[in-house]
Amino acid sequence: MIYFSKNENDTFNLAYNIATTAKVGDIFCLIGDLGVGKTVFSKGFGAGLGITEDIVSPTFTIVQTYNSKIPLYHFDMYRIEDSEELFNIGYEEYFFGKGICLVEWADNVKDAIPDSANWIYITKDLEKGMDFRKIEVN
Repeated sequence: MIYFSKNENDTFNLAYNIATTAKVGDIFCLIGDLGVGKTVFSKGFGAGLGITEDIVSPTFTIVQTYNSKIPLYHFDMYRIEDSEELFNIGYEEYFFGKGICLVEWADNVKDAIPDSANWIYITKDLEKGMDFRKIEVN
């Protein structure tokens, strides 16, 4: 599915709606350049799961856990160079655990991502404006 976002609220609301249908074991992979809206998407996704605390990209911790009706494991793979580094953090316990995974920069570790994962590509469309985004959900 392809969605178009005219502003941060559209991106937030789309992620919120996606999260309301998420279930235990789901993995959502966010792909997009710096500043494209992955964190806004993450905030909306968390809100859709009922998370009230502020969601930030866990760039230096790699993974942040948020408690809700279903735990959210929020990964940031920006600083990960290959999937071998994931074994040090025990990623399989998260990917195959009792929560939902949201993985920013998942393309850095494609070979570690299960085939069942949902891929979300966020791109800017500057021809339509600075805040316009194309969001493709596979």
